[in-house]
Amino acid sequence: MNAINSAAGAVEWRIRMADGSSENLAPESIFVTRMYLSFERFLKNIILLVRRFFEKAWNIGRNDPRKVIHGLKVGIALSVVSLFYYMRPLYNGVGGTAMWAVMTVVVVFEYTVGATLYKCLNRATGTFCAGFLAIGIHWIANQSSKKFEPVIMGVSIFILASAATFTRFIPAVKARFDYGTMIFILTFTLVSISGYRVANLLNMAHERVSTIIIGASLCVITSILIFPIWAGEELHKLVISNLEKLAESLDCCVAEYFSDSEDTTANTKKMLSFKCVLNSKASEEAMANFARWEPAHGLFNFQHPWGKYLKISASMRSCACCIEALTSCISQKDQASELLKNQLTNTCQQVSSSTTEILKELALNMKTMRKSSRTDMLIQEKNSAIQELETLMEQLSGLLIQPKVAENEKDDQEKSVIRTSSNVIALAELIPTATFASLVIEIATRIEGVVDAVEELSKMAKFKAEDAEMIKQNKPVASS
Repeated sequence: MNAINSAAGAVEWRIRMADGSSENLAPESIFVTRMYLSFERFLKNIILLVRRFFEKAWNIGRNDPRKVIHGLKVGIALSVVSLFYYMRPLYNGVGGTAMWAVMTVVVVFEYTVGATLYKCLNRATGTFCAGFLAIGIHWIANQSSKKFEPVIMGVSIFILASAATFTRFIPAVKARFDYGTMIFILTFTLVSISGYRVANLLNMAHERVSTIIIGASLCVITSILIFPIWAGEELHKLVISNLEKLAESLDCCVAEYFSDSEDTTANTKKMLSFKCVLNSKASEEAMANFARWEPAHGLFNFQHPWGKYLKISASMRSCACCIEALTSCISQKDQASELLKNQLTNTCQQVSSSTTEILKELALNMKTMRKSSRTDMLIQEKNSAIQELETLMEQLSGLLIQPKVAENEKDDQEKSVIRTSSNVIALAELIPTATFASLVIEIATRIEGVVDAVEELSKMAKFKAEDAEMIKQNKPVASS
């Protein structure tokens, strides 16, 4: 479609036909054509967005089918609770408050069993306490005159709501009962306000509490009986995975620093695995909180020491911070002395290897929930490697000392000094490698904090001692 200026100065639009000829277009046709093209582009963009959305949803469901199962579980719970509206006998039993059961299912049904139990118990407890107090204060207000009844109700709402809101700032309350406190404030306010105009307040409170208990119970039963997802088990797997990623990241960092290759893209993803350890604090604390509400399941008892997992994670984050500093040294490895790197390569790799072996052994112990005697042997190997690296660094530090020569010395002595000074390393070349080696030693030292935390967990969780067959496998083979 082309625009051509006519003799009168107006613009004429022509469209080229299939046979090569052209025809003029009326102004109305131009407007319709433009609208059609705009609508076509808009429709294509919408289709592209919908397609990308379904592709992402498909990938999420394929990578973690439990998320699809969770959606089906919520659908089942809502379908069952809706029967209180569809079936007349059930509807007559709970009255018009059946909607509270539906709201309870929507609000409290969470991904893990622990999170669902946390919300259900908090909601039930908060509703019961708030309803009991509201009925008691309503009875006291009824005993007074009509003039003071709204004053008593208003003052009680102000005092209890303010006090309950303040308790949410207390760390112990916020960690375990924050949701219950919020439900307490909501329920007490609603019951107090509605009770001022409702004749039979006790019956209304009974119906609401009953429907909330029905909805909460249905959520708990569905969450536990249909493909349960335990918060404690998720926390256990997450800590084990972080141990393995920490070991992988340390191994890759040391190997990359002492390698001659300039391409670091191949191992970048493995080197940055330590970031998962640094970024998992919030999820670990939430899982540990939810796990405390769960009943005994699998290998975990009711009073399993979930708090010790947080201590293990804190020790791992301390090591991950050092590994983060270690990665920054890789970008400066070209400035380091090749002589010094060659001298420290084997010893640094030995310290790194023994440290990663300890982390992998700890991960295996947690995975099997067994105590291993191999850990002590690996710690001894690590300490020996650290001592060897420190001794080597002290010996190499002598290369920095420039020999002094008196002015009256002979020419042959000056020539020998020049030959000796050829092995002296500049300070700017020594610092990068010395910093890297010091960080490796620091990481290997901090690993003992992780070992101690896992040891505490194994004692409190009563890990089983390894059997004779495992002891034979862990024993080193004697050389002939």
